[in-house]
Amino acid sequence: MSPERAAAPRFDLPEPDAFTRPYWDAAGEGRLLIRRCAGCGRAHHYPREFCPYCWSEDVGWERASGGATLYTWSVVHRNDLAPFGSRVPYVAAVVDLAEGPRMMTEVVECAHGDLRVGMGLTVTFRDAGEGGGPAVPVFRPAGRGTA
Repeated sequence: MSPERAAAPRFDLPEPDAFTRPYWDAAGEGRLLIRRCAGCGRAHHYPREFCPYCWSEDVGWERASGGATLYTWSVVHRNDLAPFGSRVPYVAAVVDLAEGPRMMTEVVECAHGDLRVGMGLTVTFRDAGEGGGPAVPVFRPAGRGTA
């Protein structure tokens, strides 16, 4: 295939590795995982092999409840990277998970004018679609369907 006909790279898909594979496998099954430290008891996200608070390596995977509150957001009106251009406008957000950690994500199924700091959200998952890849956790207003 000529370079001109090659598929455009997807900038919205993660590249799982041996360490993060449990996270992405769980996402594909509709479950959100976080890491929790056995040393200090604190949860953290994004997945790391050590605790960012006490540096312990005694951390493990834990299923998150899927609940969150909106901390901040921005409505993105232009993005030239594939496939974001076809999704604009979309809501890039930071949410506070019920377990404590903050997470960068996207808010879906919500009118931009209805977004409010502190609003309740629940996790759902965006399928990678054509071409495959892991499902990606995104959030929608709480009380809309099932996660």
